[in-house]
Amino acid sequence: MKNRGKLIVFEGLDGAGTTTQMKVLGEKLSENGRNAFVTHEPTDNPIGKLVRQALQKKIQVSSNSLALLYAADRDDHLYNKEYGLVKKLELGIDVITDRYFYSSIAYQSVECSEAFIRTINASFPNPDILIFVDTSVDECLKRIDKRGEEKELFEKETYLTKVREKYLELLSTLPQSVSLIKIDGMKSIDQISNEITEKVVALIGE
Repeated sequence: MKNRGKLIVFEGLDGAGTTTQMKVLGEKLSENGRNAFVTHEPTDNPIGKLVRQALQKKIQVSSNSLALLYAADRDDHLYNKEYGLVKKLELGIDVITDRYFYSSIAYQSVECSEAFIRTINASFPNPDILIFVDTSVDECLKRIDKRGEEKELFEKETYLTKVREKYLELLSTLPQSVSLIKIDGMKSIDQISNEITEKVVALIGE
């Protein structure tokens, strides 16, 4: 019987560098002989596309409706019979996702009831490893500006400042089963990736 794969989650502010680091970790774990699958939320699946349309302000939905869409996308991401992550984990595949329910709590509780956000995400499994890339709000906004794209719904200084505060609060109350890796996002991409890989490999073994 195969060992269950590890669920590894990257979290951080928009522009923190989580997407880059998620891809690098996936490559490095594969090089180390582990079967790794990288993914992200919102997904590219049907419900995730609706979420992205709302974030890009192409459709208008209420804050609670957006929170429900995120939760529905996450449920499909985990449990879909064709591509669900739980099935991959059971097959011994390590799943590395850029964002998970911590993003919902940190971002959406700014405008919605935190109790409501927690309730609609309560059934989702905790990750084995949570990697928080802690990058300053100012630096994140500079990186977002460099993209040259229209800012998404949450990409504002006052909003991101509140989100970072909520993240730090969440990190201080994690269950013991979740291994936390907190990384200084102001270091170079290589420094960050080397530090993450070293710590993840130490936690899950070669």
